[in-house]
This record gives sequence, C-alpha cells and structure tokens, in this order.
Amino acid sequence: MPRLQEVGERLAEEWVSARRPKQSEGPQPHELRASDADRERIAQVLQDAHADGRLTLDELEERLGVVFSARTLGELAQLTADLLPADQQPLNLDGRPVSAFFKQEQRGGRWVVPAELDVTAMFGTTKLDFRDAILQNRRIVINATLVFGGLEIHVPEGLEVIRVAKGNTVRLTKQPAGPDAPVVEVRTTNFAGDVKVKEPPRRKRRR
Repeated sequence: MPRLQEVGERLAEEWVSARRPKQSEGPQPHELRASDADRERIAQVLQDAHADGRLTLDELEERLGVVFSARTLGELAQLTADLLPADQQPLNLDGRPVSAFFKQEQRGGRWVVPAELDVTAMFGTTKLDFRDAILQNRRIVINATLVFGGLEIHVPEGLEVIRVAKGNTVRLTKQPAGPDAPVVEVRTTNFAGDVKVKEPPRRKRRR
C-alpha cells in the first residue's frame, strides 16, 4: 500500500501540473490584509510558546510587537513558522492543489481559498472546510477529479455550493442563501466518485 500511495502521489502531481490553473490577478494569499482576529490567533500561539519555554520573554515581546503592527497575513504567518508543524499553523496560506491517493487529505482552519483550486481523489477522500476560511474571490471554482474517491465540503451559513458536470448544474446546499452570497462551484470529472456537502444545523424558528 505505501508503494501504491507513493506512485499515486507522483501521478497526482503530474496530473495537476498539466491542468494547473492560472494565477489569480488579485492579491496572493500572503498579501491579503490581516484582521484583528488573525492577530489574536498568532498572539495566542506566541504566548503558549513562551509558557512552555519555546520562546524567551524578549523573543515574545519582539514578536508581539510585530503582530500588532502587521498589515498582511504573510507577515503574521512567518511569526509561528518555527513553532508548529505545517498542519497545525494558525494561518494556512498554502494555495496548492489538494490530492488524496489511497488516503484522506483535508484542508481547514483559517486558510485562504484561492479563486480556483484543483482537487484530486483517487481511492481516497478530500475534505475542504470553509467554516473559518478566507475566500480569495466571491466565486470559488473547484476542479475536482474523483476516481473511486470523494470530496466532502463543510460550509458555514450563507455559502452556496453548486456542482457542474456535463453541462448540468445542481445546487448542493439545502439552506437558503442571499442573492449576493458567495458561491463555490464544483466542476467534476467523475468516475464512481461523490461530492457531499455538510451544512450547519438549521436554526429553529421562534414562535
């Protein structure tokens, strides 16, 4: 199985490279403006690192100074790069394709979703969690290649997901979304694959 997975990952990279989308004309993930909530996330990681001895008091004060003067996500992300593994970073600016061969791959947390994203799942599952994500565009296009694999999308309220396959468009989200709501458009090349959308529970109406 490890050998099959290694071959699959190599094929995935070749496949994705051949159909990699053009770079967005807008700002790149590291150039996007940071919010106060993003600064607080980074500050918490730094304080935890000081508490367990990974940062000295001087280092903590120096990095906190950068946190509260930072304007972009890129400036913030570099402050924790040496403190946590890539999959535990409080900010994820990785806009590369997501590929799962004989395994499960996921992307979630506070991550920047590029305007166009390639997803490949062959005998595996890819999970995309948009609940705390930053959308680079109000219309996100996901190019999904599913071969005996699945794509699972977690969405917050107000985000609409549609699927486009063979010229047909199907709305996958059940809950209503406003006319100006952001949209995730999933374009599928599908061989015995499936796309599932997980929505938050419906709010009970007050009588």
